[in-house]
Amino acid sequence: KAPAYTLAEYNAYQACAGEKAPATQIKCLDDFVAKYPNSALLVYVYPLYATAYNQQKNPQKVIEFADKLVALGDKAEPGIRYQALFARSMAFASLPLKESDPGAKEIATKAREAALLGLKTLDELKRPDNISEADWPNTKKQPAILFNYTAGNAAMITKDYPAAVQSFKAVLALNPDDLSTNYNLGLAYKAMTPAQWMDAFWYFAKAVTSKGATQAQADKVKKYLKAQIANYQGGNVCDSLTDGELNELLQLAGSSAERPGSYSLPSASDISAVQKNMTIATVFADLKAGGDKSKLTWLAACGLEFPDVPGKLLEIVPGTDAVVLKIAFVTSQAEFDAATTPNMDVKVVGQPQAAKLEKDSAPRFTGTLVSYDPDPTFFLHWDKAKVNQEDLPKERAAPKKPVRRPTRKPSGRSN
Repeated sequence: KAPAYTLAEYNAYQACAGEKAPATQIKCLDDFVAKYPNSALLVYVYPLYATAYNQQKNPQKVIEFADKLVALGDKAEPGIRYQALFARSMAFASLPLKESDPGAKEIATKAREAALLGLKTLDELKRPDNISEADWPNTKKQPAILFNYTAGNAAMITKDYPAAVQSFKAVLALNPDDLSTNYNLGLAYKAMTPAQWMDAFWYFAKAVTSKGATQAQADKVKKYLKAQIANYQGGNVCDSLTDGELNELLQLAGSSAERPGSYSLPSASDISAVQKNMTIATVFADLKAGGDKSKLTWLAACGLEFPDVPGKLLEIVPGTDAVVLKIAFVTSQAEFDAATTPNMDVKVVGQPQAAKLEKDSAPRFTGTLVSYDPDPTFFLHWDKAKVNQEDLPKERAAPKKPVRRPTRKPSGRSN
């Protein structure tokens, strides 16, 4: 069968293919296309363009000529089409494209379509003779990761978050320990309406614990994850409790491939609902009972100031900066009479006269609940406390000195 091109045409193509300098090669290719606009050799010319523009670090032009090659359809065999689509995905990855950029949605939509076509074309490739059947799946692994990752990133720009999740999960099926993919998957879940927070937290945690992450990368994502958890819970939870939740999540993520179905964190609305009818008496009862309810109550109560906390004073520890009162929390006369052991320490600041309170008295105080010890050594710890003014011992007025009257002098009269 006669070739679909002339010898002159073929020689012109070969001359361009032999050029080593990208700029010179591009000029040669421009001349070729001007002279032979419908050449059957365009299936080989367009890849040369893409390679030359790639050397010039011009991703827009790489994409342009990859698309021209793909537009030739079946005229380009799968191997050539695959190489063009691979180059296109690499070029898209180097584009400084933001959601807000003009035309970003259209560019990203085409990038996703091309990446999905790349996956389809990859499946159509025949195994080369120099690659064993056992090695062939592994050979296709890296391009599959690139195409799926490109499709995921493009879907994020078009705000098609379910599609982004699907593509990023396909990457993780091939490379579960990748920091960037886990992080981006977390962003996709966070961006959904409504946000899928537990999944977002899980994949952020998987990013932190990924073996491929540097310490600096892990620390950066960990800091971000902590801020997201704090924000999800309303921004007022004690820092130490957020740290505890974070560490528990990181332990789970480091030891489990999938998020346990039972894993959850209380939201700001959950915490707010508890705070609505919360008193120090309900806090005391919930914390003492233990279990899940105590965890939620403690998230709601830690760091809050409670007014008029009642109790029986059992010990006073004076100090230079503060007075610490050891108090038993009581809510009735019977409890007051029976109390012999403190279950609260109260750090009173700026009231030195609190050191003069009497043992077994019933001072009320307003203070900030900062920590507690669960059973069997149940104990509440308070800071920045002030004893109610009317419960403080009154300063006794200094006794007045007796007024001394002058001694009367004898009058000197004679009787």
